[in-house]
Amino acid sequence: MSARLLVTGAGTAATSNLIRSLRAGDRALFIVGCHSDRFVLRKSTAHRNYLVPSLADPGFLRALRHVVTRERIDLLIPTTDADVAAFARARARISCRLFLPRKRLIELCQDKYRLTRFLRARGIPAPLTYPVTSLRAIGRIFARLPARSLVWCRIRSGSGSMGAIPVKRAEQARSWIAYWREMRGIPVTSFTLSEYLPGRDFSCQSLWKDGTLVLTKTCERLSYFGGGAHPSGISSVSHLAKTVCEPRAVETCARAIRAIDPKASGTFNFDLRENRAGVACVTEINAGRFPSGMNIFDLTGKHNLTALYVRVALGEPVELRGEYEPAEGYYTVRDLDTPTGVFHADDLFDRIEDARG
Repeated sequence: MSARLLVTGAGTAATSNLIRSLRAGDRALFIVGCHSDRFVLRKSTAHRNYLVPSLADPGFLRALRHVVTRERIDLLIPTTDADVAAFARARARISCRLFLPRKRLIELCQDKYRLTRFLRARGIPAPLTYPVTSLRAIGRIFARLPARSLVWCRIRSGSGSMGAIPVKRAEQARSWIAYWREMRGIPVTSFTLSEYLPGRDFSCQSLWKDGTLVLTKTCERLSYFGGGAHPSGISSVSHLAKTVCEPRAVETCARAIRAIDPKASGTFNFDLRENRAGVACVTEINAGRFPSGMNIFDLTGKHNLTALYVRVALGEPVELRGEYEPAEGYYTVRDLDTPTGVFHADDLFDRIEDARG
């Protein structure tokens, strides 16, 4: 397919992985990148790159439209939650195609507390969660959560597990939230407290068109990049992950999207974690964008989900309907300043000799 794409965040790890996925799916795609940091942009692997103002700059949209016109862009692909929200608001002023969910869906998913409350009200598994209204209210919230269990404290918006930590006592949560308020300027009311989910950690990526599920893939995070440096011990970025078959988790994700918007379109990345009963609960939905580790879904199995996204976005015919492709047996390893490694279990010991004795 001959198409010209513009991707934001060019030069970052997430966008570099996205470009790798796109090229693996279709070498005919012409990819243009943009970023507001010239040093990061210099690392971009796109065919052509543009330095643009930051998203918060009043001149950003004008510069973006200039690139779209000059490069005859067919499809604009955002790579961060902030990009998704901004482009959804400015959709009518962008001349190329955008394949994004509706604005109200994006806004709901970008508020983790609102999303969790919405899902639980409809019987969709999600952790019991309460908003923090004040430091004094934290003790009362603890009394409403399961006894003798850890409590998960996190900021209700954003990505990268920012501000997330497991705590045992109300005093720990109170001190943690006070620190973020005093040192980082994050309001107390930006935090939530929820039941701790101790089970396996899944990522599910799905593609939808006008309320119809096209394709879903799943993986399990086994260890975390930089997890040891986080108070929580985890992060949203896996160090080691594997493809898995989890049809119950996939059904939960599909129920969630149908409940939020029966006519949903776009791509959706779900974080799910098992509770004590082994039920996978939705903890987050990144609406309208791909995760930084997209290669695990695109370089395994029969279908490249990212390339399929481009075809659907541009109105190309796609025969898949409700397809779930586990593509079991693949592992990905991610580390700083190295490309994502994708290996099948049968090939893990290729060119390796065991000298352990």
